[in-house]
Amino acid sequence: MKSPVIVWLRQELRLKDHPALAAAGANGRPVILCFIRNTATDRPWLPGAASCWWLHHSLREISQKVQNAGGKIVLRSGNPAEEITSIAIESGASAVYWTNAIEPSDRKDELLLRAELEKNAIGSEGFEGNLLFDPAEIKSQSGTPFRVFTPFWKNCLKAQASMRAVQQSSMPVFSQTALESESLDSWNLLPERPNWGKQFDSVWQPGEDGGQAALSNFVHRAPDYEQDRNYPAKDNTSRLSPYLHFGNISAAQAFAATNQQNLTSEGALSFQRELGWREFCAHLLFHFPQMPEKSFRPEFSKFPWIEDDNALADWQKGCTGFPIVDAGMRQLWQTGWMHNRVRMVAASVLVKHLLVHWKHGQQWFWDTLVDADLASNSAGWQWVAGCGADAAPYFRVFNPVLQGQKFDPDGDYIKQWVPELMDLPKKYLHTPWLAPAEVLKDANLEIGKDYPAPLIQPDAGRKRALDALAQLKKL
Repeated sequence: MKSPVIVWLRQELRLKDHPALAAAGANGRPVILCFIRNTATDRPWLPGAASCWWLHHSLREISQKVQNAGGKIVLRSGNPAEEITSIAIESGASAVYWTNAIEPSDRKDELLLRAELEKNAIGSEGFEGNLLFDPAEIKSQSGTPFRVFTPFWKNCLKAQASMRAVQQSSMPVFSQTALESESLDSWNLLPERPNWGKQFDSVWQPGEDGGQAALSNFVHRAPDYEQDRNYPAKDNTSRLSPYLHFGNISAAQAFAATNQQNLTSEGALSFQRELGWREFCAHLLFHFPQMPEKSFRPEFSKFPWIEDDNALADWQKGCTGFPIVDAGMRQLWQTGWMHNRVRMVAASVLVKHLLVHWKHGQQWFWDTLVDADLASNSAGWQWVAGCGADAAPYFRVFNPVLQGQKFDPDGDYIKQWVPELMDLPKKYLHTPWLAPAEVLKDANLEIGKDYPAPLIQPDAGRKRALDALAQLKKL
């Protein structure tokens, strides 16, 4: 009888296009799937609350699929290196396979696991699977990591021959070895009191089936992606980010699906460029693992940020007084997701107008986004703050009023998420504090009571941000 091979699952919760799983099951070898919930108290960036919700449902789905195929996923809590080595010894496994990670703590776990397995004469191998390219292999002409997106993505497109392609494989044979496993429900990944995720079910279908359905749905809309993706009321974004983060679908599947001959539109190419931005963020985190903790541009360590707990709380609750920002923050709280254009505007208001450190926003998004990804979240916040690689210049301050007027001209997005402004005339939807008293009365709206006044006037916020930048330059 052939000895089994263990596949350690992390952020590749799917059964199709799974290189590690396919390699493990080659030649009819029995496969054991395991997922380890890391319980280290000193481990940075444990999954946020919204991510735990998605993780629960993804694990539930894949566990059912494996069970239908005659297997069982082993669930355990603790140190991955210790737990997986124990599973390997208990099962008599000859090797452990996994998909290579880019997050620093996950890469450290891989090194520790290799060492433990080697002590016990058990083989190990990591595979690419969640990115289009191995981040270790994409380098500039000087042999150094890229720091600017455009040349990075051009280099990737030139290297399409080495891009990871979708891998066709059949369901492996799962090992029948009886192994101790914890109950998924015992992990308490779902919110209870209060159940803030009760609306998530009507918005999302986590897991591989949901990911494939979302990808198929988007392919039909891809030609309009470039034209409509910046308008939150149209909502023509792909909504694939959580499926990509958890590996319910692979980046290779997403790229291939939009790379058919009938989809060589500007929309499809624009979406592929967004996949490229995801690759770039992963590239940065791989080569600069300190990115989630420190400003990429070290001079920003002396930036005069303001510690303002009240402003931060108002921003988190969607009570900034800027309707487009408040709509986005409320959409985030209710659905675990926010439109990308609105993410940029909301982030800019926090770090530019309010001068609150980008790490506070990064942490809030990490806890509330179902697509919270350490690389993309860190790079995105630093991009807006002006302190990241290839960042927007600090003097580029998104005006929340102008952004709302341009990208939600009829206020449909605002009305959906900030219903207290429903009866305001379109003229004042983006500046309710400027509406005359009689207009506010007709709309049953009192500024400061039914809806807040702006935390800071847009022009004053911009001036304060530029003054802070000027102060930094003098240091």
